[in-house]
Amino acid sequence: MEAQTTIQDFNQASNNKVLVIEDEELFARAVAKHLKKAGYDCECAANLTDARALAKQFLPDLVLLDMRLPDGNGLDLIADFVDKNVKVIVMTAYGEVSDAVQAIKLGADDYLKKPIDLDELLLVIQKNEKTFELQASLDNSKQRNTHNSEGANLLGNSLAMQSVRMQVERIGQLGHLVDAIPPTVLITGETGAGKDVAARMLHAICVQKDKPFIHVDCASFPTELIESELFGHEKGAFTNAVGSRPGLIEAAEDGTLFLDEIGEIPLPLQAKLLNVLERRRVRRLGSTKERHVPARIVAATNRDLHAMSMAGQFRSDLYFRLNVINLYMPPLRERERDAVQLAKHFMRLTERRYGLTEHEFSLSALEAIQTYTWPGNVRELRHQISRAVLLSNQANISASDIALPKLDGVSANGLSTNGVDVINQAAENNASPTLDSAEKNMLITALEMTHNNVSKAARHLGITRMKMRYRMEKHSISV
Repeated sequence: MEAQTTIQDFNQASNNKVLVIEDEELFARAVAKHLKKAGYDCECAANLTDARALAKQFLPDLVLLDMRLPDGNGLDLIADFVDKNVKVIVMTAYGEVSDAVQAIKLGADDYLKKPIDLDELLLVIQKNEKTFELQASLDNSKQRNTHNSEGANLLGNSLAMQSVRMQVERIGQLGHLVDAIPPTVLITGETGAGKDVAARMLHAICVQKDKPFIHVDCASFPTELIESELFGHEKGAFTNAVGSRPGLIEAAEDGTLFLDEIGEIPLPLQAKLLNVLERRRVRRLGSTKERHVPARIVAATNRDLHAMSMAGQFRSDLYFRLNVINLYMPPLRERERDAVQLAKHFMRLTERRYGLTEHEFSLSALEAIQTYTWPGNVRELRHQISRAVLLSNQANISASDIALPKLDGVSANGLSTNGVDVINQAAENNASPTLDSAEKNMLITALEMTHNNVSKAARHLGITRMKMRYRMEKHSISV
């Protein structure tokens, strides 16, 4: 208890501070001199009393701790340093396995037997530093993603989003079955439709809040690194592999592993990923030991994996293994009236984040939000609304503040500019076009622009594909 009252909370100032606790003065000086040459800031203490006082002032990041000291055993200090997130490497001249085992049990990170080679000591410190950095990175990722999962919510009152929420809740119920392996979920949909939000909501429903949510963007990793990042590696597995490192699959533990943009996984790696999904075991590069994978696995893609598998660009067996449960995220243009609700939500989020006063949308802004086709989906909506709130000098946000871009052949309100030209040209020719004839001309023009692609034509006109088909049948238009 004495050490707990004297060793104060340690800051995370520099990660180069080393405290050497060693009663052999010549050896302690030699260690400090060698480490200072390598760029470390070192201090020495010869006993437990001095170590406690110096630790309070010096705030070390790493402690080199001798076991046998004049006023006690170094084991008495380990727990206190560990509680303060200070890393400990134990040094013992006696070579007793029991001392090393006890030190590791108390939380020490590594141990060395005397006599100690100074170059070897430096290598051990550097190796442990890399491990510390990785663990800190994984811990931060878990905290950040767990925090994000708490706020994950699929907003929208459209029938499409009501259906998505019902499916997510149903899948979540499956995750609470005792001893059941969580089913793999494949989330499909266009870029920016909210696939990651669906994955986070699924995580929040299915597992406890303190479980990790590991988001792996498969498209962002270089081909030569993605295998090591996913599966981890052992020391010496390849050039520059100076230490062991767990992969992101292991880091997910019993939480959720979210494989975003799964369609970008290289073909040679797909077989190995399939093996993980089938056997729920993972093996690091350069290792013969397999580790259990208890995590729920959720994948997402904006690509047609079935078509890719038919073309030989994606393994069909991996596709069928991923596609146990398919959750489709509809694009924003198919979610009637959800755009306005989301826009108001993003407006309030931006105000709270930057401490701004409340804004309101004008009628022209609401009309522009509702009628725009949002090709970038929810992501585009969020960015446009945040930009408008941050740059607006008035409490009332107008359509011009949102500054929606004009799409190719489409005005900001989703009306084909070519269709408008048809109406204007008829007026100039003193013709009197009916609404039906104008609508038919707009449909034909949109189809010509998109080379008879009905889905693209519907997007150009700001309507759903179903509505496009209905209007085509109405006007006897065939492709």
